[in-house]
Amino acid sequence: MRRDTASILISSFQENYDHLVRFLTRRMGGDSQRAADIAQDTYLRLASAPPGDVQIDNPRAYIYRVAGNLAIDWLRREKRHSGSGTETAQDACLVADPKPSPEATAMGREQLALLDRALDRLPENPRRALLMFRVDGLPHAEIARQLGVSESMVAKYIARALQQCRDELWRADQK
Repeated sequence: MRRDTASILISSFQENYDHLVRFLTRRMGGDSQRAADIAQDTYLRLASAPPGDVQIDNPRAYIYRVAGNLAIDWLRREKRHSGSGTETAQDACLVADPKPSPEATAMGREQLALLDRALDRLPENPRRALLMFRVDGLPHAEIARQLGVSESMVAKYIARALQQCRDELWRADQK
């Protein structure tokens, strides 16, 4: 990774730190302390990356990918250690409930409501194309046939709809 790329990553990391910690907190089941630790590990990973010729087009996405991978590694490691066979009867009673916590449920409902509003704001064809593709699982050719447009137009509709939904969620996250 080139040195200027590393400095761009560090700068992007600092700009997005609060959002990254919230993202990791959700990934870690609400454990904000563990999320902060993983964010710190992410920073160390970015800062210690060797220089090279890799060009990163989207530093924020790259940082989130590194952080997400570190979170997955931590969860896997934790799962391995917890399954070591040294559990007592008391430990067996402390098994976590697999359903989401009330706060995770509330956050999910809030995001779903935001997404629903974003879908309502979309023009008719992009909204229908996105729903047919993501919800109904239809291929582009079938969507094109139903909407009376070309397959490339279907791809454009879906891309536009996804971008608008993403932007709506991002703006809400900024508030």
